Amino acid sequence: MRQPELFSIAPHTGFVDALARGLLDRCGDDPLALARTHVLLPNRRGARALTEAFVRLSGPRGLLLPRMTPVGDLGDDSFDRFAQGDAAVPPAVPVLQRRLELARLVRQLPVGRDSGREMERSAVEALRLGDELGTTLDALLAEEIDPARLQTVVEREELAHHWQETLKFLEVVITAWPPARAALGSSDGGTRVAALIDALVARWAAAPPAGIVVAAGISGSSPAIVRLLAAIARLPRGILVLPGLDMDMSEAGEGRWAAIRCGEEGLRDSEEHPQFALKLLLARLGFERADVRDWARDWGVAGAGDGPAVRTRRVSEAMAPADAADGWHEALPEDGAGFEAVSAVEAATPSEEAQVIALALREALTVPERTAALVTPDRALARRVAAHCRRWGIMVDDSAGTPLRLTPPGALATAMVEAMAQGFAPVALLAVLKHPLVAKGEATRLPWLEAVRRLDRALRGVRPPPGLEAVGEQIERWVTDREQDARLTLWWEQAAAALQPLSDLGERGTIDLPRLAAALRLAGNALCGDGLWAGTDGRALAGLVEKLEADGGVFGVFAVDDAPALVAALLSDIAVRPAYGGHPRLAILGPLEARLQRADLMILGGLNEGTWPGRAAPDPWLAPAIRTRLGLPGLARETGLAAHDFTGGLGARHVLLTRARRDASAPLVPSRFWLRLQAFTGGIRRDDRLLAIARRIDSRGRVTAGAMPRPAPASAKRPRVLSVTEVDTLVADPFAFYAKRLLRLNPLDPIDQDPTAATRGTRVHGVLEDWTSSGGGSLARLEQLTEAMLQAEGTLFPLLRALWAPRARRALRWAGETVHAREVAGWTAVAAEAAGRLTLVNGITVKGRADRIDRDAEGRLAVIDYKTGRAPTKAQVQGGFANQLGLLAAMAALGTLRTRDGAAVAAGPAQEIAYWKLGGGNTPGEIADPLKGKPVMTAPEHVEFVLAHVTALTSRLLDGDAAFEPKVHPGLAWGDYDHLARVREWIDRP
Repeated sequence: MRQPELFSIAPHTGFVDALARGLLDRCGDDPLALARTHVLLPNRRGARALTEAFVRLSGPRGLLLPRMTPVGDLGDDSFDRFAQGDAAVPPAVPVLQRRLELARLVRQLPVGRDSGREMERSAVEALRLGDELGTTLDALLAEEIDPARLQTVVEREELAHHWQETLKFLEVVITAWPPARAALGSSDGGTRVAALIDALVARWAAAPPAGIVVAAGISGSSPAIVRLLAAIARLPRGILVLPGLDMDMSEAGEGRWAAIRCGEEGLRDSEEHPQFALKLLLARLGFERADVRDWARDWGVAGAGDGPAVRTRRVSEAMAPADAADGWHEALPEDGAGFEAVSAVEAATPSEEAQVIALALREALTVPERTAALVTPDRALARRVAAHCRRWGIMVDDSAGTPLRLTPPGALATAMVEAMAQGFAPVALLAVLKHPLVAKGEATRLPWLEAVRRLDRALRGVRPPPGLEAVGEQIERWVTDREQDARLTLWWEQAAAALQPLSDLGERGTIDLPRLAAALRLAGNALCGDGLWAGTDGRALAGLVEKLEADGGVFGVFAVDDAPALVAALLSDIAVRPAYGGHPRLAILGPLEARLQRADLMILGGLNEGTWPGRAAPDPWLAPAIRTRLGLPGLARETGLAAHDFTGGLGARHVLLTRARRDASAPLVPSRFWLRLQAFTGGIRRDDRLLAIARRIDSRGRVTAGAMPRPAPASAKRPRVLSVTEVDTLVADPFAFYAKRLLRLNPLDPIDQDPTAATRGTRVHGVLEDWTSSGGGSLARLEQLTEAMLQAEGTLFPLLRALWAPRARRALRWAGETVHAREVAGWTAVAAEAAGRLTLVNGITVKGRADRIDRDAEGRLAVIDYKTGRAPTKAQVQGGFANQLGLLAAMAALGTLRTRDGAAVAAGPAQEIAYWKLGGGNTPGEIADPLKGKPVMTAPEHVEFVLAHVTALTSRLLDGDAAFEPKVHPGLAWGDYDHLARVREWIDRP
């Protein structure tokens, strides 16, 4: 019987380059021998890397490449065509169709009851649970375990209550899924791969291929893969080439190998070791490690770009199982042998780490022909690095791709669904209309953006009612009130028509995926034309929309509110990969894609616990003990694969290890691989140079602090009319007055704003004005006005209705009771919201509006101001910092106040000024008289003081040439213009 040919390529040897050189040597001078060779590889990226290796080795001469087939990529039909032959194997259920079908089955399961009410499972929760059930099903099928065993894996008397509940879900994959799959006329992906492999093995047994058949880099140990590899090993010209098997046959090496336990007795406590998967594969194939030869040594194919062999041995010693690690500290290399070209960087943040990696990649390009690659499981880090490289005009391919949700078409689709679910609230609506793909084109983009900017201003302030019609009504009010160009209204009709399919769908309350996909298609075409569906990412979105329209109906109906999260989940699971147009010497790889590839500089990034290795996610359905009984891989298997990838990356000639000490939320724990390597080597050399450059590259350098601004425009340019509230601004912060009135810089209201304290105060003022203007009356009338206001406000803002409404009721009722008590005491309401003007002796005019004016039997007046927030203190009023009521009292004394209907308020001396504090809390309200107490100041005296104080102030700042200094009284100043005055730069300087 022929001795099987088993080989391994060490981590310090470039896998695909060594494999290509060895196959060329084995084929010799026969130009067709290589063409008759068939190489099976774990994935498409490995096939591409091997192709590039052959091209590099061929030089100027032509070469007929071998046939290369990826085995692990179920989405690649090349293995399907190769393995199926004449066998009739049902097609696999499309991935999306299976997800939706499993989610539908989950949605049929009962949820339970809460307080006697039947609970409902959200669409997103059903999709998540269906995906987890699909993962469990795939794990069972990969190990060729009948899902029906779940019902008998534990004896009935051993069943815990939670396992009984779990079985209700698992019944989906046991009993409900097979008939559903059969109705689709398809098979499961894992079952189909096994059937294809069995068909291929049977065909080989009947007629072995004439050429060489090589299985290279495959380390999976599922039963189907083991049968495939065993069949290749039995072929007349079959070869198995394993990736990175530890070939150290010394006494220490044998001890490490023996300590990895994966025998037939079921011991799996070494799953986290990097060699566990390979030892398990050899055991299932029936081979010993001694049967495996070193490919590079047998074929003499050592490459110039290989790393040092001593480092491979040292890394193997560092990663030894605990049982074989006794005395490791006594064997520490004193000279750092093998690690001279390995360096490490500990950055402060992930952003700084990405900058360091980008610099290392950029620096590699300064050496001719040098290649570099980032290997990391952290996709956020990979995207950051790619973005940093783009600043230098370097495009780097990320082999793992980008989730469709993060691409421009995916982001627009998500934004459109979000806008629909929110009733086209301003923020969500503008996110759609501002998107770069909307109205794309030189002739249309700029006019469109100009219209969107005007829409942005029109929608500022409190959110309008939901719906496109309400947005249109707010636009019309804004155009009318601001005397704006009516073209905005015409433009909005066009934009609203494009969004109408989504609006019609959102009004239904419940929707389904086909109608949602159709609405997205129609709205996307109207807004973007063909631009939404162009490019790799656009075609991916078009494919998803097409599939949802065709097959999404199986999912059933769901609430509109669930649509954004559901669409985001569907988009996130589709990876958009570049069309390989990036830099030829740089790459960003995931650990899986990097297993067979090698660059001169390998950067292993994101070396923190939870990232590399990732957190072992517990199986939500199968407890560890049940997984063991079933024969499924343990939860530590992924850690072992991550360790194998890490040791493989350390085999490059130059290696850079990076990690961040903390992220935005908390400190990060170094990876166990990082800590082992640092401990074993006595500390990897730190690359402080790259870190220093990264910290300097975006530094702002020395910033010259600004001096306090002191604008002093000519007296003729200063305003002659100001409001009573602006008087107080002029007292506390003259620069803020200057910026608002002379520079005409007015703060914009936030967009999509919740009702603010000012808004709530306006609503309370409105109720009291309506009640007073209509002649007052009973408290019942006041309560009717209050409830009408709260009903109108609470329709859009339920939280406001729930939290503020009780306080508003108490405050307004207190105000009504206080008014009735004052009527008994002889005070009569004269006017509400009375406006007036006052011309000072220097010619400056002050205008204002009083919330309430009362008159007593002797004709004396009380000027009252409602405060739903903080009222000025006694010290502020008597110190000249709060002059509003004093100025209004002066207007009342002169008879210049007028009601809204134009009626004059008869003049009278000021008897009282007061703030009515309408809190609505434990103390629903109180009257604050700032003139009572010590020192005592009567209302006429206060009016006289205010007039003199305001006259002097306006004479100096508005009728003179004094500078408008900022923050004259910092504790009282408004903050809207502090950034313009650069207050932080000078306020604390002596």
